[in-house]
Amino acid sequence: MAGRQDQLREEQSAVDLRYARLDELREQTAARLAEVRRVGPSGSPQNRSERDAFATLYEDRIAQLDAVEQRLCFGRLDLTDDTTRYIGRIGLTDAEHTSLLTDWRAPAAQAFYRATSAQPDGVVRRRHLVTRGRAVTGLEDEVLDLSALTGSPDPTGSGHQPGVLQGLTGEGALLAALATGRTGRMGDIVATIQAEQDAIIRSDLQGALVVQGGPGTGKTAVALHRAAYLLYAHRRTLERSGVLLIGPSHTFLRYIDQVLPSLGETGVVTTTISDLVPGVTAEGTEPDDVARIKGLPTMARVISRAVRQRQRVPAEARTVDVDGRTVMVHPHDVTDAIAKARRSNRPHNLARVVFVREMLARLTTQYVSALGYPVPLEDRGEITEELRSHREIRIALNLAWMPLTPQRLVEDLFSRPERLSAAAPDLPAADRRALQRAKGSPWTPADIPLLDEAAELLGEDDQAARAQTAQDAQQRSAELEYARQVLSSTGAGGGLVSAELLADRFAHSAPRLTTAERAAADRSWTYGHIVVDEAQELSPMAWRMLLRRCPTRSMTIVGDVAQTAAPGGAHSWEQMLDPVLRGSWRLAELTVNYRTPAEVARTAQDVARTAGLPVSALTSARDVPDALRVAGAGSDGVVVEVVSQVALALDELVGQEADPLTVDAGRVAVIAPGALVDQVRSALVDAGLGEHLRPPSGGTALDARVAVMSPRMSKGLEFDLVVLAEPSAIGEVSMGDLYVAMTRPTRGLRVVTSTTLPAGWTP
Repeated sequence: MAGRQDQLREEQSAVDLRYARLDELREQTAARLAEVRRVGPSGSPQNRSERDAFATLYEDRIAQLDAVEQRLCFGRLDLTDDTTRYIGRIGLTDAEHTSLLTDWRAPAAQAFYRATSAQPDGVVRRRHLVTRGRAVTGLEDEVLDLSALTGSPDPTGSGHQPGVLQGLTGEGALLAALATGRTGRMGDIVATIQAEQDAIIRSDLQGALVVQGGPGTGKTAVALHRAAYLLYAHRRTLERSGVLLIGPSHTFLRYIDQVLPSLGETGVVTTTISDLVPGVTAEGTEPDDVARIKGLPTMARVISRAVRQRQRVPAEARTVDVDGRTVMVHPHDVTDAIAKARRSNRPHNLARVVFVREMLARLTTQYVSALGYPVPLEDRGEITEELRSHREIRIALNLAWMPLTPQRLVEDLFSRPERLSAAAPDLPAADRRALQRAKGSPWTPADIPLLDEAAELLGEDDQAARAQTAQDAQQRSAELEYARQVLSSTGAGGGLVSAELLADRFAHSAPRLTTAERAAADRSWTYGHIVVDEAQELSPMAWRMLLRRCPTRSMTIVGDVAQTAAPGGAHSWEQMLDPVLRGSWRLAELTVNYRTPAEVARTAQDVARTAGLPVSALTSARDVPDALRVAGAGSDGVVVEVVSQVALALDELVGQEADPLTVDAGRVAVIAPGALVDQVRSALVDAGLGEHLRPPSGGTALDARVAVMSPRMSKGLEFDLVVLAEPSAIGEVSMGDLYVAMTRPTRGLRVVTSTTLPAGWTP
């Protein structure tokens, strides 16, 4: 014991040294930022731009240094060359540039995750440091080369524990992390990454990597750590183009939003499929079957036809009088002009420029012929411009080739049955009827890939670009007027400062956008790498939208085809990805379930297999006594029994805690069929448990002690205890949803049922 205390003191000194350096770097960076801000927005535009760049750099650095405060240093390697290497969230050096802390992503840290007794990779001993705040509270040692370890106290310290899967790296540290009460945010796993996870995290950047893993295998954590690793290992490649992370919902993104900053990265664009088209908000809802139709690959052809059908030849010639001269908009001229525009292979709105130019040239020739005398070539431009501005000619050309926005095209497609019938002749009539809706209906998530497809085929409207130019000029005029008012009201200037110079300063004082911010605002931005979580839910049309944003096909695709809930989602990676990636993807599997207790995991897998779901083979990392309980609903009904089970779960989690709302006690989720969610929430309030449903100030519903949700809302989340209501009713809607719901708990599943349990459920 005395030897162990000496080691704890030694490690506390080592950790203190590294935190002192962290504090020193914070102070230095804050001082540099303050100096930049003191200078203010003066000097030449180039100087201002440089100061903005330095300010952004220092702000990002401070954010990074603040984000790694917790568990800054979590590991140590003792090597065969008698050197010691500490592993942490970021790399640190002292003032002489001697390494103090090795970034977990560096090649020098790989042995911390991969070294074994069979292949020690130069490691004598691997030590996991357990910390709370800045205090070292425990150690766990793994000796990989006993013959090289001399003169040290007994280092083993933890040993194998009953009910623990053998062969895990840092079992004690891992079990401690798994047993920690859940909060409203996902934590990182950087201190306890296992070998199979590390191999995926450090896999090559090139190509598409599919990570298949059952519930609780750490798919999301691996995906986030991989994003952080790739940004570290391929900074030069990715810093200009950025990394895009796609999550299944805003709730999920809120749940994971602290992970990447804690790993030292703040520049990843995190969003959902529904938010990928800037300026469009998908707030509408629709039946699952309608969303499935919209996600079919044939919808790409429907959108393409809809675009071409807005390029129309008039049935008869149109006569237009221009200053007493007659010109004719002939169908054959329109046909030829459309053909020429299409041969340009430009998007609709850009090809329209070719069409209009060709038609105006033909109409100009007619007009000159009607004059009866020759017109010099250099003078024809005035005639062409007069024809361009003539109202009837503009109408005729617009009717033949109308400039369009994606929103106008898709809205017309679904609100006008004749347009949909013409564009989608290969869709069954029943599907076309299902797609019809009133004009002005709100956009739904399934509309977003269609809008993106339309935007790609339409291109930017040149008229919109001209309007933007006019808007910029108007804004500049307003800035100048404001600057004049400032100078007039303050008496400043005196010839030293002009309104133009002051307006320039207003413009240059705007914040500089990061790569992530610029990418998020640009629909056509292409990323260096894309990470997709819950990827099994994406439709073929959604995949088309993603692939446009990553021409290199460098992607990390994470999911579990047994958990698919979306009607248009994947039940086979080959079936989903081969048509879009043409076989150019590789598969990696996660096989260890760290989250769910073994009894719960086994039951969930039995139910899923009986339902025919493509369940991955899993080995559970631990047993938890009494993890699965089933309660029959009494005469008072399911909701009453659910409330009772929630009260018992709260008592079970709180234990001896003085404060029943303590953050560390953990979280409870009630997962119920959608029709029961509101009833359960109201019943909990009536039972006096409403305080547990309220999040702390500034938090969200996930930050509350008790969350009530449908199975689909629980996707990607985890809780200490889950009260599952009416599993058979959930399974009747979707067995994938039931499999998801059953595998959310880290400690125990409490099932409330008024009927028989789903097929495959065994005692």
